Amino acid sequence: MNYGEFKALLMVKCVVYSASYKGEPMRLLDRISWLKTRIQEDLFPHLRECLDDPLTEKQRDLIMILEVIEIEKYVPSPVYASSTGRPPEDRRPLARAFVAKAVYNLPTTRVLIDFLHNMPSLRKICGLARRNDIPSEPTFSRAFAEFALTELGDKVHKALVDTHLSDALIGHIARDATAIKGHEKPVPKKKEKKAPQKKGRPKKGELREPGEEKRLSLQVNQSPSDALKAIPVHCDTGTKINAQGYKETWRGYKLHIDTACNGLPVTTMLTSASLHDSQVAIPMMKMTSKKITCFYDLMDAAYDARQIYEVSRSLDHVPIIDKNPRRGEALPFSPAEARRYNERTVAERVNGRLKEEFGGRTVMVRGHKKVTLHLMFGIIALFADQLLRLAQ
Repeated sequence: MNYGEFKALLMVKCVVYSASYKGEPMRLLDRISWLKTRIQEDLFPHLRECLDDPLTEKQRDLIMILEVIEIEKYVPSPVYASSTGRPPEDRRPLARAFVAKAVYNLPTTRVLIDFLHNMPSLRKICGLARRNDIPSEPTFSRAFAEFALTELGDKVHKALVDTHLSDALIGHIARDATAIKGHEKPVPKKKEKKAPQKKGRPKKGELREPGEEKRLSLQVNQSPSDALKAIPVHCDTGTKINAQGYKETWRGYKLHIDTACNGLPVTTMLTSASLHDSQVAIPMMKMTSKKITCFYDLMDAAYDARQIYEVSRSLDHVPIIDKNPRRGEALPFSPAEARRYNERTVAERVNGRLKEEFGGRTVMVRGHKKVTLHLMFGIIALFADQLLRLAQ
């Protein structure tokens, strides 16, 4: 039995989520509540008839998440040639299995394969009817590389945001970055020798070359795609002061996330660990404003820069950024701004959930594209899980 036949037998598909309801577009909570009801009333009873073992709570959660994501829609069907030879492997159940790996927070693909061999219900949920249908570890690795090249995770995440948030009004976006420990050697830094500049004021009639324009100043008038071309994305070493005031150093990357007030990640960007948080704020702000309608930008003191304020206001947002004292004491927030700023903890909760529940601490792949895909499997699983929680 191939994947398509098994899917048709096992899954009772719901109608497209963006369809109208009684002639009017469905609101976010209504849409998710309706979806959960359809899955629980139509899909779970059918699954109980098809599966030998009863579903566990984790498997029920995985089924709900997979039905929200529908990742198989974004994986091309295998093309069977008329010539002889081994038929191509169907990548769709492998994509579902990688989502299961994120939901179960499994450290490696080898552990995922062991789970598929020992848990028949999980294997069938992923679309693998028999144990013999489970591919080898190298096949999983090749499929993962293909998904990374085609940016599968970004495509699914974009579709989720478009479907569930494009017509919603978002109160605020909380912007933050979190350390991602890598499993590869950092790229050594190249030290560029700069010509020494003369000190003091120039002499009368002396012309000096203007200094290099700062990245933030350039980003103000750049498109997000142009701005991101100059952003380093290789593995290196990062340092920051943690919440307890101690210096923390790690080798790997830094994940920047724009989180909506309802806890849904809207925009993500993976950069080198050494990059300062503020250096991707402007392109991410522009990207997020094209996806959703929001009113406030909440950021910590790392983003306290004149250019970030200007771009935020130019997008008709209200920037609420913690002040960096630099010299002297910083001006405190007004009471209303302070209450709004306290909502920025939603970004920290998303960072924490990604690391503790959806594989953010178990990055075993190497290279920017593969690390991005690993994290995006966790992001889309987190998005679907948070979406379902909103309807509780």
